Amino acid sequence: MTGGPTLEDIRRAAGAITGVARETPVLTSRTISERAGGDVVLKAENLQRTGSFKLRGALAKLTALGRDACARGVVCASAGNHAQAVAYAARVTGVPCEVFVPDEAPIGKVEAAAALGATVHRAGESVESCLQAALSRSAEGPAFIHPFDDPDVVAGQGTLGLELVEQVPDLRRVVVPVGGGGLASGVAIAVRSQRPEVEVVGVQVDSRTPTIADGIAVKEPGELTSRLLGEWATGRATVGDDEVAEAMVLLLERAKLVVEGAGAVGVAALLGGRVAPAADGTTAVVLSGGNVDAGLLAEVVRRHETEAGRRLVLLSRLSDRPGSLAKLLMVVGGTGANLIHVEHVREGVSLHVRESAVQLVLETRGRAHADEVIAAVRDAGYRADRLGA
Repeated sequence: MTGGPTLEDIRRAAGAITGVARETPVLTSRTISERAGGDVVLKAENLQRTGSFKLRGALAKLTALGRDACARGVVCASAGNHAQAVAYAARVTGVPCEVFVPDEAPIGKVEAAAALGATVHRAGESVESCLQAALSRSAEGPAFIHPFDDPDVVAGQGTLGLELVEQVPDLRRVVVPVGGGGLASGVAIAVRSQRPEVEVVGVQVDSRTPTIADGIAVKEPGELTSRLLGEWATGRATVGDDEVAEAMVLLLERAKLVVEGAGAVGVAALLGGRVAPAADGTTAVVLSGGNVDAGLLAEVVRRHETEAGRRLVLLSRLSDRPGSLAKLLMVVGGTGANLIHVEHVREGVSLHVRESAVQLVLETRGRAHADEVIAAVRDAGYRADRLGA
């Protein structure tokens, strides 16, 4: 293929990935449907092998290249998911693999690629610098596999769209993440070639600053994918990190799904009103990946707990005498709040010479309960300042 893939190309790619890539499920979520105001289902591509949709495109590209072209190995550039996918596909087909990743690529994704047998190279601050490094290495022999701007890769990603058409008979709208544009353009071609009335809306993240949606944090789609999105997609929206973080927690709490930032942007767009669900029929949201570092996930959950009032950080002042802290904690304990952490603070706070400050981190039953805790502490004669509110 020299231009964009056709529906038949995508169907051939589906044959190439059969037996390795999974057909991922479509799941219902009453909570998300109610909050979005329409019938919404989730295409759980976060349950794909290697944890993202990227395996589809990697397998399709290696099949298109053929064994002779891959004799000297393959090389790619990626923030993590494409690296894992190419490493997995290379292991399945028995060819050597090298990947170039940004310096700040998520540790879990990099370690996963290495565990699959890939040789990992750090190559600068951005995916763009990694692409240049991978292209230079490719000139020495290995076949280069672009993460998105390649018709064979787009065809592979489009196999997800084939599944959606079969799995959701009354499909009316598809909401799909957009980074480089390979997934969105492939899905749009696969879906709208068969059902031209279905809308395909791409969702980007504001990537002008560092973002938790690292999987789609590219400056813009590629030359090929930009053209395909212009031809096949029907809309575009942008979300911010705070909206993405809340979507990740909602998916974890209510749908019991671990979804990375890039994979949660579609849900964020629906919940934030950036994209409306279809007026009739079903809106499918593509959860494109689930490869999130445990540390980042914990930070996102802690932030949510604080925003929801279920985690209270309280600064108080005490007389610097034995037993003062114990008395304060008895007041807090009487409210039913759970003490997570306590720390004396003597720097950066204006204190009397015989006074000490303490910072308490508490679990509460919600915002109303947190307000009750603060009131009880103040009624007992202590100063109580809520932090982070």
